Amino acid sequence: MGVYKYLQKIKRSREDIQFLQKQREIQWRKERAIQRIERPTNLATAKRLGYKAKQGIILARIRILRGGKKRPDIKKGRRSRNRGQRLVMGKNYQAVCEERVSKHFVNLEVLNSYKVGQDGKHYWYEIILLNPQHASLKNDKELSWITTGKHRGRAHRGKTSAGRKGRGLRGKGKGYEKARPSVRANKRRIK
Repeated sequence: MGVYKYLQKIKRSREDIQFLQKQREIQWRKERAIQRIERPTNLATAKRLGYKAKQGIILARIRILRGGKKRPDIKKGRRSRNRGQRLVMGKNYQAVCEERVSKHFVNLEVLNSYKVGQDGKHYWYEIILLNPQHASLKNDKELSWITTGKHRGRAHRGKTSAGRKGRGLRGKGKGYEKARPSVRANKRRIK
């Protein structure tokens, strides 16, 4: 097994790491909602999603309120059988976080993100951001694609992994014919 496999294994099993996570969350609650950070909390996940310790790659942690996924109660009139059903949100929390961070760091592009914690009130995500104007990224074989102009505003257009999940584009092949170009576009198509 490689180093990052061991890191993932340790993170899942150890009780002292769970205690450390609680201490982190106490500290994170005191910070601003969007906080720039020096290094990733979960190195194995960050590396898997494209993070590299080099110039032009920036990390930010964002705190977002949980809740708002239940339909509001009917105050007047007849109670239908669907009154208690859950409201299916158009976007997941992760995609909303990516958009907020993208709006905060105007000159940077969102590469990817991952969840680092949650309590009864908040979720925390870490967002990997890239500076498309930086020379070190222009010379990088794996990340130079983001320096072209057509990748502007990836998070707002649902082009990140979390955004694609919300758009129903995670799968491919048989059974996903109606998912592209989008579920909505396919429904509106004249048959």
